[in-house]
Amino acid sequence: MELRDFWGKSSKSWLFLILLFVASFGFYSNVFNWIPRWRQREVSQSSCEAHHLQGQRESPPLSEGDCYPDTCRVPRVPRMLYPKAHVLQPTRVDVLLMTPWFAPIIWDGTYDSAILNAQFKNTTIGVVVFAIKKYVVFLKLFLETAEKYFMVGHRVIYYILTDRPADVPQIPLQEGRRVVILKVRNYTRWQDVVLHRMEMISNFSQQRFLHEVDYLVSADVDMKFSDHVGVEILSSLFGTLHPGFYASDRRRFTYERRPLSQAYIPEDEGDFYYAAALYGGSVAEVYRLATACHQATLIDKANGIEAVWHEESHLNKYLLYHKPTKVLSPEYVWDERMLRKPPYLRRLRYVAVPKNHAQIRSR
Repeated sequence: MELRDFWGKSSKSWLFLILLFVASFGFYSNVFNWIPRWRQREVSQSSCEAHHLQGQRESPPLSEGDCYPDTCRVPRVPRMLYPKAHVLQPTRVDVLLMTPWFAPIIWDGTYDSAILNAQFKNTTIGVVVFAIKKYVVFLKLFLETAEKYFMVGHRVIYYILTDRPADVPQIPLQEGRRVVILKVRNYTRWQDVVLHRMEMISNFSQQRFLHEVDYLVSADVDMKFSDHVGVEILSSLFGTLHPGFYASDRRRFTYERRPLSQAYIPEDEGDFYYAAALYGGSVAEVYRLATACHQATLIDKANGIEAVWHEESHLNKYLLYHKPTKVLSPEYVWDERMLRKPPYLRRLRYVAVPKNHAQIRSR
């Protein structure tokens, strides 16, 4: 065979092989480019399916899930008729309505109860009340006034933590509300009773509260409700301005000032002084708060120190570095015997009951 014939035939074969290689290369390069996009679509589709399943998990009533109206999702409300909010006409100009970290401060006239009641329709609220020693005598008035003013129209569980279960009074309750008695131990000193409150809240949060309610409110038993207290207070974490210090400079706050204590707050720090008489939030957040405060008291005890205002001192330290998502005005904790009502305080919602502290704190 002549060389010319060989190259003539071979060139055709080589040309065919080259074209086949180019076509194959283009095909496989497209395949390899397509695979990541396919995987990405697959992951995206899986995410969408997971999101859909998550939405399905959130669809039951809030008490059956881990979601809360103000943190996880936007609650759906029915068609309603109510006055329009005017951007250029604030509802109150005589008081501070928002903290520097954009948490609302709740005063009368700053919210619409109808909207909030619809928003928190399927919510269950737990109320923790300590009725230890002679403090059990305040339970009857507390429960009677709570049934009249507290979370009316909503599901409520009153958790009564007491060393005297037989002395808990029987009070007629609204539909969807009940009393749960939790027996706890007594302590010789009233200071120890107060300091162990956070421990009890932490323990029962794990055992019951996380599984039974959506929000948890800790309330002093030696007080009474005298006006509406509703779902406007609910948030991930809320505290109440102490009636004795809400208008004071931070240097006058009775924070714990000894550096040795875990509740120590320097004089150049502090937002507000919060009352331990009323605070709360989602169960998960209250559990974190109570656990942290209890651990702090244990460290103080090991160091031979006791915070000046016991659990209230530790509460203030915690809320300084874990900013509450809502702050309640002094309308929500007041003492009519010790304080004069200022004109901007339109309502007194939760007020102290007159008592002899020395007598009631004894056995």
